[in-house]
Amino acid sequence: MSTDDTGTVPRGYRFADHVPYATPGSLDELQGPTSGVVRVRPHLNTSQDPTYDLGDPGELRALYSAVVRDGSAHDQRTLLHGPTLERLWPDLVLPRRCRDVWTDRFPHLRELGLRAVSV
Repeated sequence: MSTDDTGTVPRGYRFADHVPYATPGSLDELQGPTSGVVRVRPHLNTSQDPTYDLGDPGELRALYSAVVRDGSAHDQRTLLHGPTLERLWPDLVLPRRCRDVWTDRFPHLRELGLRAVSV
């Protein structure tokens, strides 16, 4: 982000337009677990019990939304499973720009549609 001569943020600047979202090189790299309970690090979930039961559909969607939105490419490779991501993609709650970054990188995700509202 650049500032003007007074050190202020330029008019119209929106932080949401500049968040650096990570993506893996390929969805084939996503080799995460498909069952069990997953514990994540604080940058993905700051609660006292940052675990997700992959057998619970709501927790699975929440995990995938958090990892797509806030995870590094390493997090994505180790926590996400490619076919599961594709199945859940229409239901993930993601910022619009995050979804755009992912669909620009993996255009076939756009074809999967959208059931959840991007924020």
